[in-house]
Amino acid sequence: MISSTAAGGIALVELGMALTPGPNMMYLVSRSVSQGRMAGLVSLVGTAVGFIAYMVTANMGLAVVFVAVPWLYIGFKAAGAAYLVFLAWQALRPGGHGLFEQRNLQRDSHWKLLRMGLVTNLLNPKVAILYLALIPQFIDPTRGHTTAQGFALGAVQIAVGLTVNALIVLAAGSIAGLLKSRPSWTTWQRLTTGTLLGTVAIVLAREVPIRAQA
Repeated sequence: MISSTAAGGIALVELGMALTPGPNMMYLVSRSVSQGRMAGLVSLVGTAVGFIAYMVTANMGLAVVFVAVPWLYIGFKAAGAAYLVFLAWQALRPGGHGLFEQRNLQRDSHWKLLRMGLVTNLLNPKVAILYLALIPQFIDPTRGHTTAQGFALGAVQIAVGLTVNALIVLAAGSIAGLLKSRPSWTTWQRLTTGTLLGTVAIVLAREVPIRAQA
């Protein structure tokens, strides 16, 4: 089975990724602020299903497909980078919205919230990279069945990710209220979010040509 070092390593990696603004966080926060905590938690269930889908497909051979058809992996990463650029522009453009900024959004049903949480997570390039490139590095063939280790490490990632995101959902309303009373903080948060998203997009984009030449 997996070692405590491997489990701790994945937990730290997921903690860092979960705390970095990305598609999942932006969707969960927007729903929590506009429609309440219950909407955020329902959306979180959708992202959990997305995590499970990635864990199952990655351990059942998705990585092999990407190795056999490298342009598919390159295209996926390129699309993810483009999506992050779009999100960064939404935050940085004049009149853009910050992550916790209150705004009027259409109230969606629980089913739609769950479905959109799932789709957002499936299109999240950070999650794809985590399962296809990072988690395999913590698997040790000498410690038993590699697929079982993959599922165990995936379970650690999901537990950490859901815990962090649940705390963000529960705190989103309070943070939004605090930022509303301090406009300068809202501007700082918006610029920080946009910069972080843009940085992640650049890192992803820089890796695409390398994969293409491999």
